[in-house]
Formats: sequence, structure tokens, C-alpha cells
Amino acid sequence: MLNNLREDIACILERDPAARSKLEVITCYPGLHAIMVHRLAHRLWQADFFWLGRFISHLGRMLTGIEIHPGAQIGRRVFIDHGFGVVIGETAVIGDDCTIYQGVTLGGTRLYKGTKRHPTLGRGVVVGAGAQVLGGFTVGDGARIGSNAVVVKPVPAGATAVGNPARVIEQKDEEAKKTAQSPCSETASSSQPESSVETGARSPCDSDWEAAPLQAMLNKGTAPQQPERKPQRDDNGAFTAYAVNPGASDPLVKVLHELITHTAEQDARIAQLCKTIESMGSVVDGKTITIDVQRLNRMVDE
Repeated sequence: MLNNLREDIACILERDPAARSKLEVITCYPGLHAIMVHRLAHRLWQADFFWLGRFISHLGRMLTGIEIHPGAQIGRRVFIDHGFGVVIGETAVIGDDCTIYQGVTLGGTRLYKGTKRHPTLGRGVVVGAGAQVLGGFTVGDGARIGSNAVVVKPVPAGATAVGNPARVIEQKDEEAKKTAQSPCSETASSSQPESSVETGARSPCDSDWEAAPLQAMLNKGTAPQQPERKPQRDDNGAFTAYAVNPGASDPLVKVLHELITHTAEQDARIAQLCKTIESMGSVVDGKTITIDVQRLNRMVDE
């Protein structure tokens, strides 16, 4: 018991830059207090003193704001940072050297007694603030759960799960390799011939650009110039324990900018289409288009 306490204090001093002394950790860290109370309650639970173990656990919840069921299994050197609002269910298993931030729930999605309802965290797992890990599956060793993620499926070892519902993102080195090999990479776009941009040729990166066959036929292969696009990047791909990514823009602002850009592109295409129709001798008046059918037929025959 005393050795575990020493390890817990040492791991807090190592992982939390705000910790200045052992005395501060012992007296002012509710995560440490919750772990200490849980170890006592867990021993009582294993000895079939279920009510007493649950009562000790309840006192610990009142003292720290962290609810850990006495039946949960917690390994060594587990650090619950801040910890307020953390809920750990009865059949949860937490491996050694895990780090759990505030507002985390290790809960279940089933109400059947005697079954594995809560998740198992491997060694060295980091669970970001506000994350919800729900179900009797396993999160692999060294995995990371992003803040506010809702995880309902197993997470491979060393992977990062983000979002709601959570998705597993690739490792940075593999992602960089795929980006370098992709035709939509910055290198590929910079090496693209200028003629393809000037003639408005379709780029493999522009999935939403559809060339109009009629317009190309009428203009003898001269399609309107399409705006240059940059490869889209996922700003939410990086792991963050507090839901803050310094390199990411505001999602709402990003969506508004994309909407404005898309609207401007559509206006430009409509204007080019109207100009092409007018060059055929037709009249574009508001919502009415008068087409010279005979001239159109001659151009098609040519």
C-alpha cells in the first residue's frame, strides 16, 4: 500500500507540471485521494463486504467528486488529473500508467448483471477531458482518446480515437507517407502543367467539379477557368486532452468560408454559362432563356 502511494506521488510529479512538491500532491490532488480511497474500497469488495466497500466509495465520491465503483480494477501509477466528474463503472479495468482527465466516463451500454459492461484500458492509455468510453471492449496499450470523444468500439494499440462517434485516425508517419503519394498533394499540384489550369482541365483533387459536356461542346473545348484549390486537411485529426488544437481554426468560421467560396464558384459558373448561351444568339432574361434552336443544331452538326 505504501509502495503504491509512493509510485502514485512520483507519477503525478512527473506528469503534471503544476505539481511542485510531494506535500502539495498528498494534500491537494483529489485524483490521488480517489485512488487511495478506491484501493481500500476494492479490498473490502473483494472480501465480500459489499455494502461497506460501496459506502467507502460513496464517501470518496463526496470528498473528491470522482465516482469509482469498488468493483473496478485499477492498476499502478494511474493518474486522474483534476478528476471532477470522472465516473468509472463496476467492471472497468484500467491498466498501469494510464492518465485520465476530468469529465471522463468509463461506462456501459448494457444493464445485464454478471456481464462485462465497462471498458478495459491497456497500459499507458490517455483519455482526454470529457471523453465517453462506453461498452465492454478493450482500448489497446498506448492508445489515446481525444477530448469529448464518444468511443463505442475497440481501439487498437497505439492508435488515437477522436470525434463523436469516435473514429480511429492513422499514425502521423503513415499519414504523411500517404499524403506524399497522393495526386492531391501539394507537390503534385505544384508540378501540374500550367496549361491544365489555364484550359480549366479537371484536377483529381476537385471531386465536386463536374465539366459540362454541352458547354465544352459549344465552346470548342474551352471550359471556364476553375479556381485553384488546396488539399483539404483535417484540423481535428490531432490528439488533444482539453479539446483545444492551437493549429486548428474555428469549425464554424471554416464552414462559413467554404460556403462563401462555394457560392462564389457557382455564381461564376452560372455567369459563364449565361455568356455562352448569349454567344449562341439566345437571350437570357432573368429566369427565361430563349434559345435559337436552328443555330444550336448547326453547331452540333459541326
